[in-house]
Amino acid sequence: MKLLKPIWVTGKRRVSTWSPLATAFNTRPTSRSRPIFDSLRERTGLFNKPELTSFEGFHLLKEQAITATDRLIDEATSNPTRPMVDIFDELSDTLCKVADLAEFVRIAHPQPHFASAAEEACISVSGVVEKLNTHKGLYEALRDSVKRGTCGDQHLAELFLFDFEQSGIQLPDGPRQRVVALNDLILQTGQQFMAGAAKPRRVPREAIPQNVRQFFSSEGEHVMVSGVYAECGEAAAREAAYRLYLAPDQRQEQLLSATLQARHQLADLCGFRCYADRAIKASTMETSANVQQFLDILSDNLHDRANIDFEAMAAMKRKETPYQKSLMCWDTPYFTHKAKTQLLNVASSDFNPYFSLGACMEGLNMLCQELYGITLQSEQMLPGESWSPDVYKLAVVSERDGLLGHIYCDLYERPGKPHQDCHFTIRGGKLLPDGSYQNPIVVVMLSLSGGHRSGPALLGAGAVDNLFHELGHALHSMLARAPHQHVAGTRCATDLAELPSVLMEHFAACPDVVRRFARHFQTGAPMPEDMLQRLCASKHLFGASEMQLQVFYSALDQQYHGREAARGGDTTDVLRQVQKRYYGLPYVHNTAWQHRFSHLIGYGAKYYSYLISRALAWAVWRRHFAAEPLSRSAGEALRQGLLRHGGSIPPQILLRDYLETEITPHTLAMALTEELDYHRDQLDTVFKLANK
Repeated sequence: MKLLKPIWVTGKRRVSTWSPLATAFNTRPTSRSRPIFDSLRERTGLFNKPELTSFEGFHLLKEQAITATDRLIDEATSNPTRPMVDIFDELSDTLCKVADLAEFVRIAHPQPHFASAAEEACISVSGVVEKLNTHKGLYEALRDSVKRGTCGDQHLAELFLFDFEQSGIQLPDGPRQRVVALNDLILQTGQQFMAGAAKPRRVPREAIPQNVRQFFSSEGEHVMVSGVYAECGEAAAREAAYRLYLAPDQRQEQLLSATLQARHQLADLCGFRCYADRAIKASTMETSANVQQFLDILSDNLHDRANIDFEAMAAMKRKETPYQKSLMCWDTPYFTHKAKTQLLNVASSDFNPYFSLGACMEGLNMLCQELYGITLQSEQMLPGESWSPDVYKLAVVSERDGLLGHIYCDLYERPGKPHQDCHFTIRGGKLLPDGSYQNPIVVVMLSLSGGHRSGPALLGAGAVDNLFHELGHALHSMLARAPHQHVAGTRCATDLAELPSVLMEHFAACPDVVRRFARHFQTGAPMPEDMLQRLCASKHLFGASEMQLQVFYSALDQQYHGREAARGGDTTDVLRQVQKRYYGLPYVHNTAWQHRFSHLIGYGAKYYSYLISRALAWAVWRRHFAAEPLSRSAGEALRQGLLRHGGSIPPQILLRDYLETEITPHTLAMALTEELDYHRDQLDTVFKLANK
């Protein structure tokens, strides 16, 4: 079924009839007229949970979860009549349905009393989880069932055991208490480090060169530097911002060092060679040695390719500022952006009218229909169901299996809302005792502007990529049909979880796909072919230097969490050495950008995961979709061979069977190298056509 109906010509103006889905998303929910009977309908609670008609319902949900948890503990530690993993998964599901929902509401709800009640529920449930992780009776019941072979799903049982053992439950009392204390210390120092990483730098006004002061905001006799001003056209301002914002911070150094040392001690107590091995154990790469080998091979492959990028940027810099000849770290984002603008040959705003939010959702719906036989259907929400009036609700419906789940789309910016694009699981999928399936519920969050009565929200190319990326996570949750909630959808290894979302970015950069939905929001005219080709090619400009930067970040993360770094020492000394080995531009004296690198906390020893997911996504795209991007057979193979399993199969086995090849550091590094070379050839073709 075609989503776009024929474009009819009326006089001199062409108008397009959009599908119901596009019409819904091209109008901001707050701008719509509500049905006259809407106020007469009975109110429901958040996410259609009757307990949450009021913020006080979080207390009830928490108490219900605690009561159910006590019952399940009794069942597991007595004489269970069902597989142990089923009991443990019900425990996990019971707590996650409160914790995940509460965590999202804590972050996203604009009303303080709702956010506060949600936070209290999060704290209470976290306390319950902490007690469960150190409950010896539960651990021994699961361990013994594994030994007897009565646990049920062996892989899931091992994952639960690993969760226990990361808390040191297998240790004597003294070391076990030390593990608890270290986890608490890591949580506290990590939170403080992340808060400090985002703080603006307050600098005396006279410390700023007079010729660049106007680029920074003032606060009395001080200047506030809130970032590195990466895309600023004034080279001196970029340099000043970089040096000031990334200057060493003694407090951040103390917090980072304390976190890293605590992680090393924790890993040592739990029997691991280093913290990186502990973090990577259940992943696609399995060991830190494999990760290091992958990074080394990729780094060697990138060296000459990245230098070509740097030489091109250096030539641009010499032309723009002849008195500054050397390319520096503060230059690369600016010249990458400038080169893309020059390649596109038009202002980026000229592309936006072809990417209304409704058009993009039509594109996503078209992909879902073509690949998987599912549709995204806009649903009217009940009074009280949403935390904000600007939220859309999608039902995901399969032509074969019916309703698969719901996606709530919280896409517009608002005061107090985090400026981050992300995907939240509210309820995971799970096979229920009666044979039915607990359908997943997720939220996709962006921070778009526009969408008022004056017209729909118009997305830039980056926002289109982000929308497709986050919907990739959401579709992973919807299409997964793992029997257990603990491993459903995106609840899988970190270096596997990004594969579906990065794969969606390939569709968003494929001319054959974009051509199907990129249409002017007023006239319905398709994007001109030359503009389309330039746009898709521009996404890969200077790809080698950008990838080399990601390798550098990943290598630093590994070094900080590896065995050699356990001795401690100054983190900037380590950074300087790693940068010399893995990056093509020199370290800038008296800077410490690691003090701003908050991913060291959230992704400790796993920052490499994005590169692995990108390599895997390219392997999937090249093997199954490059020749025929909208192939139903390829879509079904992806759904049945990969997406439906979530984390229920060890990632190495899952990927090997789906891709029909061994997953090694070498094959993954070569996949990324091949992707770079493919896109460089595509860019060369576009450049030649542009210069004719």
